[in-house]
Amino acid sequence: MSADAPQNLPAPAERKDLVSAARADLVAFEEFMLAVLGEWGLPTDNIIVSSGDRHVLLKNTPDILGELNAEQLARSPYISKMILAGAAGLFDAALSYLWDETITQLRDRVADFDVAYFFDLAEADPARRASLQTRDDLSKINDAALLDAAKKIQLISDVAHQQLSHINYMRNHASAAHPNVEKLTGLKLADWLQTCIREVMQLKTRPVVAEIGRLLHNVKAAALADAELKNAATFFGGLPQDQKDNLANGLFGIYTPPTADPHVLDNVRQLWPELWPFISEDTRRELGVKLARFRANADKDRADRAKELLELVDGGAAYLPESDRLVEIQEALDDLMRAHRAPRDNFYEEPPVARRLRDVVGRHGEVPELLTAPYVATLVNVFLTNGYGVAWNAEPYYIELIKRFDGPQAAYALRSFAFKSIIPKLDATLSQTKWVELVELVAPKLTERGDRVLLDLVRAFTGTPDKLRKDTKIAAQLKVWREARGL
Repeated sequence: MSADAPQNLPAPAERKDLVSAARADLVAFEEFMLAVLGEWGLPTDNIIVSSGDRHVLLKNTPDILGELNAEQLARSPYISKMILAGAAGLFDAALSYLWDETITQLRDRVADFDVAYFFDLAEADPARRASLQTRDDLSKINDAALLDAAKKIQLISDVAHQQLSHINYMRNHASAAHPNVEKLTGLKLADWLQTCIREVMQLKTRPVVAEIGRLLHNVKAAALADAELKNAATFFGGLPQDQKDNLANGLFGIYTPPTADPHVLDNVRQLWPELWPFISEDTRRELGVKLARFRANADKDRADRAKELLELVDGGAAYLPESDRLVEIQEALDDLMRAHRAPRDNFYEEPPVARRLRDVVGRHGEVPELLTAPYVATLVNVFLTNGYGVAWNAEPYYIELIKRFDGPQAAYALRSFAFKSIIPKLDATLSQTKWVELVELVAPKLTERGDRVLLDLVRAFTGTPDKLRKDTKIAAQLKVWREARGL
């Protein structure tokens, strides 16, 4: 029994006498009620469990309840209903009441922690998430999803989640909640009561969960001081991966509502770049999907806020929805060509734009198919230089992006000697040298038979690159490739 347990419970020996006396009364009550049901013409077989099973439940219940203190007992009405239903032999109803108590108390623990953070993790659909605001809205989350999200934020452990999920399954298949023919025993009910008490009713917030809760509270309460921001950044690195991802979803959820206070936005904007390097690839993609859903739901304000966060960090633009990325990439390509063609200072202008293009394309080099040709043509163009010198601060970005080419992009690059925008470049000696480098950069990515044939022809060509398109065999290969793509 806990130190705070009520002191007016009967002693163990007295409890045994009470249970024995109750058992005799229950048998008499059972016989009376079954006789009444029979007289009324109602079924009497398999309606209530045996008195022996009820005795097992009642015998174990006092010791299990001894794990709760007086305050906890006083606010557990469904446990009272469970015991009364069990004593009457209605174990299926008793299981329903036990689960009602468990879910009610789990919702209370969620509300005590951070209900908004919980909703951000429990409901991925922004349209449904918008209707979830207060503790009362927790009832809109089904029990299985409630357990899943409680596990996700580590409010309950993995083992507790498994145990409670089993009880929930039995509640759905062996309780009064649905018609069933399953048999429940007093020992099972007593065991499940103990599980629910230990895993939910006596739930203590874990240190890492408490730290996250405090941070989210502080972010929403007032502008964070520099020391708090510095401590938070240090805290991020020590979190388990799933908690890093959960926190990202939490901050994302705090930032995107149009009603968010200015100090909240400032706090998140300062924390976000510190957390971003720790966020997993899957969660980054999920954030991009949320932005797309905001757009699909015509929720412009939230979409704009979400886009702000993704564009705030290096590489974040790569997780924008396809339509946003298409515009972003095209704008970056246009800006890069403008910088490259500048009559002066192109060496100074190109690097920041090249970096922006790298960030929006992402580390996997994913580019909308519609932009494959202009994307490759632009990169080849700037990599070949302006014929006078290499933009050495920008070239590492160009090489990095070219190395991210996939097979189709590399195939375009191999044939770029015939692009209208590239042909004039290949007259310059420096550009001809860079062309040889380009061919070797894309060569490992060429796996299609036609690409490998052309690669061999290009490598074997003894003239300068500006003459490639005039070679009969090369021109024939180029024609086949273009016709296959309707170019």
